[in-house]
Amino acid sequence: MPKSHFPRIPTIAYEGPSSTNALAFKHYNPDEVIDGRTMAGHLRFSIAYWHSFRGVGSDPFGPGTITRPWEKGTHAVSVAKTRMDAAFEFFQKIRAPFWCFHDRDIAPEGRTLAESNKHLDALIAHAKSLQQATGVKLLWGTANLFSNPRYMCGAATNPDAHVFAYAAAQVKKALEATLALGGENYVFWGGREGYETLLNTNLKREQDHLAAFMHMAVDYAKEIGFTGQFLIEPKPKEPTKHQYDFDVAAGIAFLRTYKLDRAFKFNIETNHATLAGHTFQHEIETAAAHGMLGSIDANAGDTLLGWDTDQFNTDVKELTLAMLSILRAGGLGSGGFNFDAKLRRPSIDLEDLFLAHIGGMDAYALAFKLARQILADGKLDGFVRDRYASYDTAYGRDIERRKTDFKQLEKLVLTELGEPKPRSGKQEYLENLINGYLHR
Repeated sequence: MPKSHFPRIPTIAYEGPSSTNALAFKHYNPDEVIDGRTMAGHLRFSIAYWHSFRGVGSDPFGPGTITRPWEKGTHAVSVAKTRMDAAFEFFQKIRAPFWCFHDRDIAPEGRTLAESNKHLDALIAHAKSLQQATGVKLLWGTANLFSNPRYMCGAATNPDAHVFAYAAAQVKKALEATLALGGENYVFWGGREGYETLLNTNLKREQDHLAAFMHMAVDYAKEIGFTGQFLIEPKPKEPTKHQYDFDVAAGIAFLRTYKLDRAFKFNIETNHATLAGHTFQHEIETAAAHGMLGSIDANAGDTLLGWDTDQFNTDVKELTLAMLSILRAGGLGSGGFNFDAKLRRPSIDLEDLFLAHIGGMDAYALAFKLARQILADGKLDGFVRDRYASYDTAYGRDIERRKTDFKQLEKLVLTELGEPKPRSGKQEYLENLINGYLHR
């Protein structure tokens, strides 16, 4: 019998909304079948290895506060294997079907790239055996191209071609690792793909280099037989002042400019959306409108702080609105809801790791149920449909089909239509309507 790293915590059960057990699900019932799929299949929850098993509670103003019992030993690879054992026990007990990782999360970086690759090979083999034993799958993998000082001026956008080459080699290995573990997606988060000042930056060359890097990744994926979805995760401001992947709209413009739009979709993070000055729902709608909604990093920021706090999101109204957009778009396909969220600095108990994920999973599950009710009732969608009904017939339909022009429309206004009659947008009614579902 393998050693338990969470001996006092059972597998989390669903006990329903009336339960007072803090270590139980109130709304997330992974086995509940809805429209022929289990709730686990609809939501496809994933655990972020970096926050849950590499996070130490540090912030910009102080060192770590969290110490885990498995972080003992002098042999880095052995410690990494024990840590991974603890992680997979957690994945099972929290009943998450997926996990995600950066290459440097799971394996220690060596003195050379060859040594780093050797360490990664050992941990990939260990992860593969744990996946087979537990049934937990890999939602996506990625490479950490932002932490090491070599990437202080970016990776694919670095002014030094040597750094570009090193980053390419690292992504090559990370793609191979993701393929070996059956990863369903691969994410690019350009943590330092941007600039601090234009005084020392050739913006066009950097964006050209970034596009070249992405094309190389697409080509290599085809070469090794990786058929998973490539995802870009937009993020503004932090850590680079001017990020090239600022938001979904900027990402779409970049991908289409460089003919990469057929190969990529978006992994949208709530906290990044708000840092860009958008709502979570706005970023989802923007991606969905262009057929590029891929996956979700499930977290939240603190509106009173101007940096990426990566908190667990329990705002049911925000998540219900997001779920409405996701369900209208047909879901996330091979994507899922990855808890890219970390414990607060004073939350140092092992139990807190479970409580945080229970809260996030319950909030998303409740939002999923509420969004389904709203869509089934049809009042909200019916109002929006009626609001645009003038485009469904006659000259309105011609406008959408591009079968009319300025001269014809001018004649129509002068001879028949006259002055438009304003119609109320009924925002307050619709807000009240949504609140009615939330408080039933």
